[in-house]
Amino acid sequence: MNDENTPIHLKAIHQHFSNLFNAYSKYINSKYQRTGSLFERPFKRKLVDDETYFRTLILYIHNNPIHHGFTDMAIDYLWSSYLTCLSDKPTKLKRKEVMEYFDDEANFKFMHQQQVDFIKIDEWLEI
Repeated sequence: MNDENTPIHLKAIHQHFSNLFNAYSKYINSKYQRTGSLFERPFKRKLVDDETYFRTLILYIHNNPIHHGFTDMAIDYLWSSYLTCLSDKPTKLKRKEVMEYFDDEANFKFMHQQQVDFIKIDEWLEI
């Protein structure tokens, strides 16, 4: 999606992220007396406007630590929102809405235990 097709309410969000990354890059470059980009590829964004796509993204994100060898199970990776989705502790995460994409907590857990085809999902995410 190019900028002409981006809804006006999303442009503000994109600008906030742009400002954050620019400020962070300037700070790191100044602190370590370096120049240039800190990131290998430009930041990409894609509008999520389909429930199946959103559900797949959740599975992809929660299983990414498994894919990269940090853990064998999503539940064991403490820095993910996976445990927050299952918790009763107060959070700003809209866990009830997330669970609704999986029908219930049992299916949420079941779907996360299935083998994820990362190559297929990577290709799908690039569409």
